[in-house]
Amino acid sequence: MKTLLLNSLEINIKQSDITKETTDAIVNAANKEMIPGGGVDGAINRAAGPDLGSAQRKLGPIETGEAVITAGFALPAKYVIHTAGPIWHDGANDEEHELAASYLNSLNLAKEHKLTSISFPAISTGVYHFPLDLAVKIVFETLTEFSQNPGTVQVINLVNFDSKTNVVYEKYFAMKLD
Repeated sequence: MKTLLLNSLEINIKQSDITKETTDAIVNAANKEMIPGGGVDGAINRAAGPDLGSAQRKLGPIETGEAVITAGFALPAKYVIHTAGPIWHDGANDEEHELAASYLNSLNLAKEHKLTSISFPAISTGVYHFPLDLAVKIVFETLTEFSQNPGTVQVINLVNFDSKTNVVYEKYFAMKLD
């Protein structure tokens, strides 16, 4: 795990299983229909138990970049913040703005609920094919913007499922913050 400071925010970059995170909230990379699916969404739903899927469905559909919150049910995290990340087409369909909105709206929802810690997966970089290098740049810029007024949020974990993604995050953030 690599820990960095971004203004007053503690940023932890690590390769791990997001369903094991003990932060106040974890972020679910959901689909717009809010129907439990595969990938991160499927893993979170399996770990949380069937009540999460029922709660999730009641909140859909949502727009790309929007964020909504449910209880964490059987997860160690108290809450799950669901956001619909963009599907990468060619970069000409506002995907960059939508990805930034997914992160920023999730963070603002955490702040609104007076949470102190939140864990994110690498939203849209899997089956939605968002280019990893570009996604990491957008995440850094969004966290930098948020760090100007983080409210109660003190800790942000960037939880990566695979080592390749983790290395890209660690290198980019270290380059910008060291």
